[in-house]
Amino acid sequence: MARKQFDLIVFDWDGTLMDSTSTIVKCIQAAARDLALPIPRDDVAAHVIGLGLHEAMQAVLPEIDPALYPRMVERYRYHFLSRDHELALFPGVHEMLNELSHNGYFLAVATGKSRVGLNRAMNDVKVLSLFDATRCADETFSKPHPAMLQELTRELGQDMRRTVMIGDTTHDLLMANNAGAQGIAVQYGAHPADQLAACKPLYSAPSVADLHQWLSGNA
Repeated sequence: MARKQFDLIVFDWDGTLMDSTSTIVKCIQAAARDLALPIPRDDVAAHVIGLGLHEAMQAVLPEIDPALYPRMVERYRYHFLSRDHELALFPGVHEMLNELSHNGYFLAVATGKSRVGLNRAMNDVKVLSLFDATRCADETFSKPHPAMLQELTRELGQDMRRTVMIGDTTHDLLMANNAGAQGIAVQYGAHPADQLAACKPLYSAPSVADLHQWLSGNA
């Protein structure tokens, strides 16, 4: 095996490992409906995926009374909790993570989810043991601030230049750029491929299978 380019591989969760984009969009729209607020279009709701919940609600409905944001978060959580047991990893993700772990990479997650939400999701799909560290938006700064990657590299004793962030949104790739890490885009999540390309990722994967193959040959 050729010398590795990376030691630490950090994944976003929703839309990158877990097939949850459409569910998140529907839950944001349902929260707005509950509060009789304007219902965001699908693409607008999808664009805020990956941000911390409060930041996401501010970005998706910037014109509303700020006092309504905590209620939007509460209604979103209500709807998401009623559906999150239906969610699954994208096909091929489990095999990819197992192989990367077996090959000696440090694996981590950097997500806009809450700690409670991430732990529950990872437990449900039985991948907790595959990850060396995780960071959530309620523990530090929301993407695209570099803090999540800075904290993960520090915790695991890793070099940012040998770290790659993999995600489906510009928030993920801009966080990587801001931190001085490499970024890899996946095109099957929340943000369109042209927006991802504008962030100059090292590679842009059309599918999980393409991502797995690229990592096997190039990481």
